Amino acid sequence: MRTKSTLIIVLAIFAFGFTNAQSADEIVKNYFENTGGYDAWGKLEGLKMTAKVNQGGMEIPLEIVVLKDGKQYTKISLQGNEFMQGVFDGEVMWSTNFQTQTAEKVDAETTANQKLEANDFPSGLYNYKDKGYKLELMGEETIEGTETFKLKLTKEPITVDGNEQDDVTFYYFDKENFVLLAEEEEIPAGPAKGMMGQVTFSDYDEVNGLYFPFSMSQGVKGGQSQAIKFDTIEANPTVDATVFAFPDGE
Repeated sequence: MRTKSTLIIVLAIFAFGFTNAQSADEIVKNYFENTGGYDAWGKLEGLKMTAKVNQGGMEIPLEIVVLKDGKQYTKISLQGNEFMQGVFDGEVMWSTNFQTQTAEKVDAETTANQKLEANDFPSGLYNYKDKGYKLELMGEETIEGTETFKLKLTKEPITVDGNEQDDVTFYYFDKENFVLLAEEEEIPAGPAKGMMGQVTFSDYDEVNGLYFPFSMSQGVKGGQSQAIKFDTIEANPTVDATVFAFPDGE
């Protein structure tokens, strides 16, 4: 009798885990299908976005480019000058120093982590199984008054201060229509190290058959955040490859 009871418990645990995994997978599939279609997302080659942020009463224009091959940059227009930030050409990552206005390469550790991040266009959730990532349904949680499914995605480890650590992102999907409402990640370095960073998404609209949030808010969970409003989002832009290259002589 005891053996039979143990077997029933084991089978129940196995069945629960299988259902849990299937549910997480279905949530992700519904998200991509409801925002344009899984195949359509796979054909996306890149994005070019223009946005504005308000800093101390000053409206600062941004231009953001992210491509499928990993190349990216953010261009900040400030007081008549343009500053390139987080530029990555697939091998070298660099930014413009705000004080000296010269280009500086980032450290090798940050560059190595960026190479891993470059695998995740348009999202770490897209084809996550093929990339060897682990997806778990953590339960349900209310985000800004909306009931959501909470998913945990564990990716390849990143390196922080010479030590490997798990690269984990939590995703929150609206239970009604599976739209992504928020992402959370632990901040690995800097003054806010160890705190939970949070990005929220809203104002979804259609671009070339795909749906993107035109409003975001980024900051520390439960603390201050920076609102970003997108003016335009362009799918599959034509971008001069030389813009990603580290400037000669610097």
